[in-house]
Amino acid sequence: MPLSDIQDRIAKEEARAGRAPGSTKLIAVSKVQPLERVVAVLEEGHRVFGENKVQEAAGKWPDLKERFSDVELHLIGPLQSNKTRQAMRLFDVIHSLDRPKLARAIARIAKEEGHCPTLFIQVNTGEEPQKAGIMPDDLDGFVAECRDLGLPIVGLMCIPPVDEEPTLHFALLAKMAARNGLDQLSMGMSSDFERAIAQGATHVRVGSAIFGERDYG
Repeated sequence: MPLSDIQDRIAKEEARAGRAPGSTKLIAVSKVQPLERVVAVLEEGHRVFGENKVQEAAGKWPDLKERFSDVELHLIGPLQSNKTRQAMRLFDVIHSLDRPKLARAIARIAKEEGHCPTLFIQVNTGEEPQKAGIMPDDLDGFVAECRDLGLPIVGLMCIPPVDEEPTLHFALLAKMAARNGLDQLSMGMSSDFERAIAQGATHVRVGSAIFGERDYG
């Protein structure tokens, strides 16, 4: 599906939901996509991209950022502690802050490096044992801890369980963000981004619907 079709669907859902036009940022998720597909989307004028793995992004984006200097790069996958410094140098926004140890590492490195990416806290809204994210009951305390560390927390992120209605999780995330004075919500992917926009998503993460199916071969 062309990029313009996704942008049209976002605009229609914003209007339907009574949202301001352009209030939803489209993150084109380029993980495991051939370079030519990524370049094609860049050449269409899109500049906001998401990657799941630090290593993959490090092999792809430094050169692309030289060619397209106004790219905004988002880390949307889990961040291992030993990749924190590399991620902070490479990404403009990190969506997967999910544990106190990582928060402390980011705060320490931010002081050493003199800058810090914008941060979203990942919330495990489905309380799934195999999934990363702060548990809902622990969120308020974690937000306070991050603020005490001086971290630039702007919002919350979630990935709903695959077998549950995502709207319930999007609504829960929006409620938790409002309670903590956070106004940005990273939620919604190729299959459910319109439902996320209806619940207030400010960032939607769309990959295969823009680039085509991924080849993990």
